[in-house]
Amino acid sequence: MAKLALLISVIALVVAILAYREVGGARSLQESVRTLQGALEAARKETADTLSRLERAVRSGSPEGEPAKPPAPTRP
Repeated sequence: MAKLALLISVIALVVAILAYREVGGARSLQESVRTLQGALEAARKETADTLSRLERAVRSGSPEGEPAKPPAPTRP
């Protein structure tokens, strides 16, 4: 009976290994991570550019990002 259980477990192990290799194994996971890292980096750059443009627009007071003239000094 123990021999039959051992045989079944070995067959199950072989089937599991074949299934793992069929779906790509660790190589597929690494490719997915690389793809996601590239997309994340692109999104980070786009966000940084957008925030930089927004900062220039807010600081200058004009929507085009042109520098605004400093206000004239006032005397009491």
